[in-house]
Amino acid sequence: MTTGPLLTRVVPPLPRRWRGGYVFERNVVATKSFWPVYLSVFFDPLFYLLAIGVGIGQLAGDVEVAGTPVEYTAFVAPAMLAASAMNGAVYESTNMFFKLKYAKTYDGILATPLGARDVATGEIAFSLARGAVYSLAFMIVMAIMGLIASPWGVLALPAAILIGFAFSAAGTAATTYMRSWQDLDLVALVTLPLFLFSATFYPIDIYPEFIQIATWLSPLFHGVELIRGLTLGILEWTMVINVAYLAAMGLAGYLVTGRRVGELLLK
Repeated sequence: MTTGPLLTRVVPPLPRRWRGGYVFERNVVATKSFWPVYLSVFFDPLFYLLAIGVGIGQLAGDVEVAGTPVEYTAFVAPAMLAASAMNGAVYESTNMFFKLKYAKTYDGILATPLGARDVATGEIAFSLARGAVYSLAFMIVMAIMGLIASPWGVLALPAAILIGFAFSAAGTAATTYMRSWQDLDLVALVTLPLFLFSATFYPIDIYPEFIQIATWLSPLFHGVELIRGLTLGILEWTMVINVAYLAAMGLAGYLVTGRRVGELLLK
């Protein structure tokens, strides 16, 4: 007697569809009553834009980008959009820690036909979706304020989604290595310097040379440069590097997350 038919009756195959979507749908249902809390992360970059971009912008004057003078507020706004995508993705991805260590959510999920890669896909997609919602809302604010100066600015939303993918994948991968709640403090320790030193408020050529080199390694810098170029209509070949960097970061995070979930739960 073979075990194939018996296994099929006990664990029926899932419909042919995106299997990570089951994890995504589970997260949507589980968090639908917490959306007011999620809005708090969106307001951080918005307040920065209003306080620094609009306030200091009156004193700073124009900033030169690729030889083109740009109003300071229009210079800062794309960086705030990139930061909004980063914050939404990262802070949602760290919610995986509770489900992994305490709620044992994934133990139940992996008892179904879903695998570790499906968990990684669903969690990253949900974190990315949160970042995308923040980015869309922020772009609406930018459009109302007249801070999207080029038709290429419509591509800023896909660019922000790419940023969300990179940071959500990296965030979920990092979360699988966390041992206690205290490790969550490291999130701010990483994201705050990225936010401050990714050519967010000043052009990169103002920094000392050694900081410029470090800034080029910042994933948020690549996101800022990409979105800034699109919203201002200043397109350069280096934007290809920006896209490749963020895509590679997201892919690496996805692979690490799937492997780590399997190592932790499928022993």
